[in-house]
Amino acid sequence: MLVDRRKRGEIPDCLMFVEYLHLITLGRSASLEHLLVSKSVLERNGVELCFTDRGGDITYHGPGQLIAYPVIDLKEWRRDIGHYLRGLEHCIIATLADFGIPARRIPGMTGVWVKEEKIAAIGIRTSQWVTSHGFALNVSSDLSFFDFIIPCGLKSRGVTSMLEILGRAVDISDVKRRFCLHFSTAFERTLEPVLSHC
Repeated sequence: MLVDRRKRGEIPDCLMFVEYLHLITLGRSASLEHLLVSKSVLERNGVELCFTDRGGDITYHGPGQLIAYPVIDLKEWRRDIGHYLRGLEHCIIATLADFGIPARRIPGMTGVWVKEEKIAAIGIRTSQWVTSHGFALNVSSDLSFFDFIIPCGLKSRGVTSMLEILGRAVDISDVKRRFCLHFSTAFERTLEPVLSHC
């Protein structure tokens, strides 16, 4: 596992991008009351259910999302988890600004918002100051899958995507490229592409 290898100093910090088919994940503080349909409904719609060790509540992952998992040793950056979370939010906000989307933070609510709707969910874990899990940014996601849950346990907030806001498709590889530039600057890391199938 990359996190264990990072703890042992066998590899440098890294930034992984992953893709999922339809998946609902529940974090350590999640409530099953925020899952609005039965497992049989999920199965009929091709949605898997997964319990994870990340922070946060319930969320959806699927095609059309930019999902990134940074593995960073915060001892070699800043020993401050809150600052790390704000750094991720900053990178996402700056990325969205590159596409003309004004996004923001909402105090007390981790994630990134456009007006009152969440466009990016963040759920992380740290162990011995090494980070895992990360964020999901809705680029061209099918937002109907969020109807199966109360996203992040927030009943009064909706979700949105870059596609919904812009009214046109955005190439997810362009979004990834812009995010990498902002991530590299914010976290003072030089990114070198590595392909992996593990």
